[in-house]
Amino acid sequence: MDGVLVIDKPKGPTSFDVVRQVRGLLKVKKVGHTGTLDPMATGVLPLCLGEATKVAGFITEGDKAYDAVVRLGAETDTQDAEGKVVAEAPVPALTSALLEDVLGRFRGSFEQVPPMYSAVKVGGKRLYELARAGEEVERASRQVTVYELVLRDFSANQLRLSVRCSKGFFVRTLAYDIGRALGCGAHLEALRRTHSGPFTLAHALPLADLAELAREPSALAKRLLPVSDALTDLPAVRVSEADAVRVSHGVPVEAPAHPGRVRVVDPSGGVLAVAEVVRGRLRYLRVLV
Repeated sequence: MDGVLVIDKPKGPTSFDVVRQVRGLLKVKKVGHTGTLDPMATGVLPLCLGEATKVAGFITEGDKAYDAVVRLGAETDTQDAEGKVVAEAPVPALTSALLEDVLGRFRGSFEQVPPMYSAVKVGGKRLYELARAGEEVERASRQVTVYELVLRDFSANQLRLSVRCSKGFFVRTLAYDIGRALGCGAHLEALRRTHSGPFTLAHALPLADLAELAREPSALAKRLLPVSDALTDLPAVRVSEADAVRVSHGVPVEAPAHPGRVRVVDPSGGVLAVAEVVRGRLRYLRVLV
């Protein structure tokens, strides 16, 4: 069984819990997710099955989009609603102008410090392991990009936001930083991922429906997306039939100059590889045939 299965993750299980459940229900050994969703988060979780695991890393590299609810007036040790409240302060009178001024500071590219409760590794250990042991360590900031940050609605102590961002961006930390900018503290109350790379909620199967679908192979096959769908965000470089054979054997072929990664396709559009164009020739990152 090969392909991409997009799950609409419910609140509660970890991303690895979902992977284990899919392995068990579908009797597939090779299953990998493409970007962790916190237990409290819901939404788009693409899973790569079988040969599709070859492209999992490219989906992980893709941009993400979220709908978020931010609770103002209280900070927690995890920066979300799962943690313990560690500070409280009154919320200032909110206006659209004030909020737009604050949100404007978090658009574009900037440095973000990952939270202690995260899977980022420091000194060979994941930060959440250190946090659970009561340790807090210095974390290096990382450059992230917010392409779009929209204020959907707000009340006296709550904001509703939509965010489109680069990989590695923590919406929890955005909530924390907004609270600091407003002087009242804040934490992430709810989070739903709406996009991951080329996949959206329209592609997603509710996890609760998977058990029934697993009993109907034909229905399940319709929900499995081909590996090529995972690469539609990459521009295509088409090669001749003769060069397609060379690509399949990992032999570099000539290609027009192009910045960044490309998907290499044969004359009929079938995906052969993911590559970069270096000095007029393809350098393969992953051959898929």
